[in-house]
Amino acid sequence: MTAPFHIAVFAKAPVAGTVKTRLIPLLGKEAAAEAQRAMILRTLATACRAAPGQVSLWTAGESGHPFFAECAGRFDAVLYRQCEGGLGKRMADCLHMHLRQHRAVLLIGTDCPALSPADLQAAAQALRQGAHMVFTPAEDGGYVLVGARGHGNSETDFLQAFDAIDWGTPQVMAQTRSRLAAIGWQAGSDWIELPALWDVDTPADYIRAQQAGLLSGIADW
Repeated sequence: MTAPFHIAVFAKAPVAGTVKTRLIPLLGKEAAAEAQRAMILRTLATACRAAPGQVSLWTAGESGHPFFAECAGRFDAVLYRQCEGGLGKRMADCLHMHLRQHRAVLLIGTDCPALSPADLQAAAQALRQGAHMVFTPAEDGGYVLVGARGHGNSETDFLQAFDAIDWGTPQVMAQTRSRLAAIGWQAGSDWIELPALWDVDTPADYIRAQQAGLLSGIADW
């Protein structure tokens, strides 16, 4: 019997000098790594509020970093190591694995502190109502959430969403739409797009998040 929807979180170890590099001119290496840590904690707390007991943490970088073990214990999250390969391959691998056990799976990164439990629940609801996939686009042209539902051919069809995508560019969401349309899927029914949110990548993004109070209160999570 499959479980309710699952949330997988992709995260890179908060090692100074290797994460949030575009924030280093503003914050310095150590503080940029601390920002990464804060966003991982916030994301896990958000995911656990949306789907208690149904959260996994997929690690990259120094996967054995002690911070990840701390997160697993604090949030009761199962740890997995992301597979080798590009981002599309790693996301497809994660979704494919979890869809063997869950009716629906949401996959998120840790760069969007504006993402709320209500956003996650809305994405899961879109899948429950019949969409094969769901996305939350990012204001920069990518997306901050992708979800998939196990349903016959869609379990393999959704892999098309990760092929021939220029990851890390403003074309990601547009190219994804084109890939899905090419296999005959209809926007608004076969895949659903929720209201766009924003990532924290640049100094301006970081200041925006600070002003919105999205990087404070870590101890309360």
